[in-house]
Amino acid sequence: MSETADVVIVGGGLEGAAAAWALAERGVTNVIVAERHTVGSGMTGKSSGIVRCHYGVSSLAAMATVGLEVFEKAEEIFGTDIGFRQTGYVVGVGEPNVDSMRKSLAAQRAVGVQTEEIDAADVARMWPFADLTPFAAFGWEPRGGYGDAHQTAQAFAVTARSAGVRVRQSTAVHRLITHGDRVTGVALADGGELWAETVVVATGAWTRPFLARHGIDVPIRVVCEQIVLIDPGVELGPRPVFSDLVSLQYIRPEPDGTLLFGNSDLSDDQEADPDAYLDRATDAFVDITVEKVGTRFPGFPDASITSSYAGCYDVTPDWNPVISRAGLDGLVVAAGFSGHGFKIAPAVGRLVADLIVDGHSADPRIPETDFRLSRFAEGDLLRTPYPYVGAGEMR
Repeated sequence: MSETADVVIVGGGLEGAAAAWALAERGVTNVIVAERHTVGSGMTGKSSGIVRCHYGVSSLAAMATVGLEVFEKAEEIFGTDIGFRQTGYVVGVGEPNVDSMRKSLAAQRAVGVQTEEIDAADVARMWPFADLTPFAAFGWEPRGGYGDAHQTAQAFAVTARSAGVRVRQSTAVHRLITHGDRVTGVALADGGELWAETVVVATGAWTRPFLARHGIDVPIRVVCEQIVLIDPGVELGPRPVFSDLVSLQYIRPEPDGTLLFGNSDLSDDQEADPDAYLDRATDAFVDITVEKVGTRFPGFPDASITSSYAGCYDVTPDWNPVISRAGLDGLVVAAGFSGHGFKIAPAVGRLVADLIVDGHSADPRIPETDFRLSRFAEGDLLRTPYPYVGAGEMR
């Protein structure tokens, strides 16, 4: 197969599909998405799907706000339910993090986030099963919640395809095709070629080895993230996402009444091979789950674990993404999402489209320089000015 397009996107996961959708939104439809399996078949389907704008990095908070606005209008934009459930999002901190939380909330409001501080009595009404005594302050986003990354990727892809974008599934890309210092397309594993003036690499956990053969270093570690599903033993009804930054865990409802548990303690993350990792929680992680959930939610009368799974994060040194022109003329990289990718995906797609069409971000709240690849070599990492003890990487 040999085809020509204005843009080839390598990777049909959430971010690649979002880029295709955003390009079509800008009127660029001579686009090919090359996905080695099926749309959303990689780590997209392993996302815990939390929707929050609670970030100390202002550009990231703004990106999450853009994502939220798209999720809220999903029926209008995509013509289908993408699985977004607007339950609200509450974050609780201990005394050492109160000042950081308050400064972070103020910075978030400055870029359009609807967020406020609430008191323990408010949270007790939301989560009457929780022990809230260790918390000193709480933040509240009424528009937050959770979603379904796989459904969202499908919606991006279908909408882009209806505008004329070509989505090629079962189409593995072997390498870039270059001429001098410019990328001119990609070579496929089956011997075919796709030619384009611009190539977007949105290959998540597989990005570093794919680009290393072309002398481009995207400093990504692949880290395993384990998730446990819990039957709380009681009918909960609608509950907000609860991010507990005292015992470093997060918990959210599932549509079937179970609860999804994730560990927010990143001090001992486990590197993994994205093609060969254990797709379930380890016994040690189950023990962590039992301890943390049992301590924070003693009101669950007869909680039990129903299932578990695992996925991989593509993590950069500052736990923030690369959305950047890189290495070769015509090459754009969108990778290293470090666990933030679902909630910011619409903004990622639009920033990629902006870089291709305009050469710079169209949103002044989201400067493209924040996400440039060169920041790592320059030692100018993208860090929150309001770090939380124990959870700075994700906030």
